[in-house]
Amino acid sequence: MKLNLDRYADLSSPIHRWEMRSKFVGLLALIFAFAFVQKLVLLPAMIFVTVLLFVLSRLPLSFLLNRLRYPGLFIAGVVMFLPFLGGETILFHLGGIAVKEEGCLAVLLIVTRFVCILTVSLILFGTAPFLSSIKALRSLGLPGVIADMLLLTYRYLEQLGETLGTMQRAMQLRGFRRDLKRDLPSAVRGNRRNLSQLAGLAGSLLTRSYEQSERVYHAMLLRGYGHSRQTPKPLLNQHNTTSFVGLGLILFVAASFAIAEIFLPATRIFSG
Repeated sequence: MKLNLDRYADLSSPIHRWEMRSKFVGLLALIFAFAFVQKLVLLPAMIFVTVLLFVLSRLPLSFLLNRLRYPGLFIAGVVMFLPFLGGETILFHLGGIAVKEEGCLAVLLIVTRFVCILTVSLILFGTAPFLSSIKALRSLGLPGVIADMLLLTYRYLEQLGETLGTMQRAMQLRGFRRDLKRDLPSAVRGNRRNLSQLAGLAGSLLTRSYEQSERVYHAMLLRGYGHSRQTPKPLLNQHNTTSFVGLGLILFVAASFAIAEIFLPATRIFSG
């Protein structure tokens, strides 16, 4: 489970050189603006802004596609039935099932917002070292406990993934098979047995992660964690003209989306 969000943090691009606090304020405002978009006419503008930011960041396309894969499966499972259940206007029939226009438009809206928001989030965290991002959040007022939790979660997710891989290999060496290509009754019994074993794997993984978190927490306490009353040092003043201009442009774009969402004629996807 290697996230490697900051794998390309050492690249040289206008987004990489953007001062961290200005970047967080601007891109988070843009993310919230995207999240409130409900009108289909704004979707091309969202895509254009997202593509422009991604091109300016100079991040590889593979970096984006690899991190869209698993969230994409989740969102696909959420919206896959909307074209068949939402709305009243029938576009065509697919195997006796009616595909409806309102459901298709809803899928288009949800998927576009999802991809744009996730892409901007990857640009935000992928163009600077993760520790610098945490420091920027701390300087913007994020509580220290939450910042520490974020840092430790990012640090130990990779180790948790390695533990999961080790446990899966051990199960396979003991005869575990995920796919059983036999007759139907045997396959059903095999699937039930597999589900039981996978449930045990998940429970064991949760137990191990909890025990490790306890060990890490006690080790931190022994090293004085929680007893320091010193306030975090603010980040160095790295503001420059480019950062201010970038912040102003992004805030203008975010405000434009919000204003357009308010004043443009409403797009009614579902009737009634």
